[in-house]
Amino acid sequence: MTAAPVDRTDFDNAERGFIARLTPGLIPSKTGGVAYDADSFDFLKAEGADTVLPSLWRQSQLTAIHGLYEVCAGVYQVRGLDISNMTLIESDNGVIVIDPLVSSETAAAALGLYRANRGDRAVTAVIYTHPHADHFGGVLGVVDPDTTVPIIAPEHFMEHAISENVYAGTAMFRRGMYYSGANLSRGPEGVVGMGLGPIASGGEFGLLPPTLDITETGQEEVIDGVRFIFQMTPGTEAPAEMNFLLPDLNALCMAENACHTLHNILTLRGAQVRDSRMWSRYIAEAIELFSERADVVFASHHWPTWGKDKIVEFLTQQRDTYAYLHDQTVRRMNQGEIGSEIAENFPLAPDLAAQWNNRGYYGSISHDVKAIYQRYVGWYDANPAHLWQHPPQAQATRYVELLGGVDATVAKVREFADKGDLRFAAELGSHAVFADPSNAAAKEALASVFDRLGYGSENATWRNCFLTGAAELRDGVSPTVLGATSEMAKAMSITQLFDTLSLNIVGERAWSEKFSISWHFTDSGENYRMELSHGALIHYPTTRDHPSDLDVTLTKLGLLQLIGTGSFDNVQAGGDTTVWKRLTGLLDKSDPDFRIVTP
Repeated sequence: MTAAPVDRTDFDNAERGFIARLTPGLIPSKTGGVAYDADSFDFLKAEGADTVLPSLWRQSQLTAIHGLYEVCAGVYQVRGLDISNMTLIESDNGVIVIDPLVSSETAAAALGLYRANRGDRAVTAVIYTHPHADHFGGVLGVVDPDTTVPIIAPEHFMEHAISENVYAGTAMFRRGMYYSGANLSRGPEGVVGMGLGPIASGGEFGLLPPTLDITETGQEEVIDGVRFIFQMTPGTEAPAEMNFLLPDLNALCMAENACHTLHNILTLRGAQVRDSRMWSRYIAEAIELFSERADVVFASHHWPTWGKDKIVEFLTQQRDTYAYLHDQTVRRMNQGEIGSEIAENFPLAPDLAAQWNNRGYYGSISHDVKAIYQRYVGWYDANPAHLWQHPPQAQATRYVELLGGVDATVAKVREFADKGDLRFAAELGSHAVFADPSNAAAKEALASVFDRLGYGSENATWRNCFLTGAAELRDGVSPTVLGATSEMAKAMSITQLFDTLSLNIVGERAWSEKFSISWHFTDSGENYRMELSHGALIHYPTTRDHPSDLDVTLTKLGLLQLIGTGSFDNVQAGGDTTVWKRLTGLLDKSDPDFRIVTP
């Protein structure tokens, strides 16, 4: 396959300001494995491969470029050592770290690379631009758990960080194994990247709560001598997110609101549906507020853009794309089209479609349009035939019966695949597998279709999903590594810790149980009431003295130990201590390896 014509502008920008690379590019994990291996993407130095679309190969080459780079005087980035970038801003007494990657190992390696070339500067502050794990998970690689340096984030950061990474963490991490291709080999027949970056690291994951909230656009903070002017952008790429200008350095950070790819309105791993209308408006606001004061724009992924005209051009393209996606989807929705119909034929304006930064390497027009539809009217398309459909396995057995059995269905899978209708072949193949999960021919037929769909995908996350599905059909489920750790639990509020219990109550098992617990926290002075009622674990702060079956006095650390061990050794307890055992006996354990392509 001939590689796509190379536009050198992005390659030149990706290498501009190069200082040094980490050599070798392998970063070990604290557990003895590999946290990240930048050298594993060296295969992308070739011109292309028959199993990867040239456009995706180009994007993957760009995201695999790694090292320490100068953005402008006083601003540096480490790129390509995780899925995200770490930005370092030199300050009066050290360096301010922006978005410390996914894991402590890669964050420490990135900081080490910076220090080896710019001096052993102390970290004087940490800024999280938004509450996605690749922008805070490595914080303990740049500061100690008991650090006193300010940690700055947009308001509501903790609420959304816990909601995504803990409450829905198991489901998101499992789904994330598909869209990241985490268990696939690196290479032309496996992972070539994620479009947004190479791939997420697999080391230690932590969180320290912010000590300073940014609450409004225009809020100015001087952090160790460096002036920041913040712009709040809630509901864009994350529910809580912020851009900022460094007015004395003429540098604008767009967080993850403007990258060199079409982004997700709803990521394939799952998340809250984002507001593409407001996303566009916040980019417009950034242009209005900051473009005349910026000589360079950089982000938490990809490479910077230099020059006022180029900055405005880039941001305008991104602004217009999200606005167009939103407005045309809603217009067509109001004409009676459903999400899948709108997505099937949705051309961008030619000038937008021609831009590399608008191509669907991470998000896609197809699933972004469906997400906008979902945001407004939900999963139901108003056709009563779709209101109460059978779940997948029940549907599959009926379709396979209509087609004359599994063998006949598999024959049809191959027939449609041979004709090039891979989308319908995949649908039929999934029915065959769900109707008879032990049928090897059905699984291989579907896996072969997934291979072809993956190799033909420009979108990196679609490719990873198809190829991971094929791998699991052939080899079974590979273990999912959950990112939440005890370090993250330490950052959670009491309410959030109690939520981790209530979200795991097995309702049917708890219907006939009823008890209450009073909690008194000596370190914070907070008091909480907890009741198990009608299968729901209710908890809330209180100032009243409620009579309870169990009365517990402890610290937050004591609560973590109680949840972890069940021991009352460091806890003052009055009343019936068996209540705690009854409560924990009602808890479910989530399955991080649940099946996806088989029932």
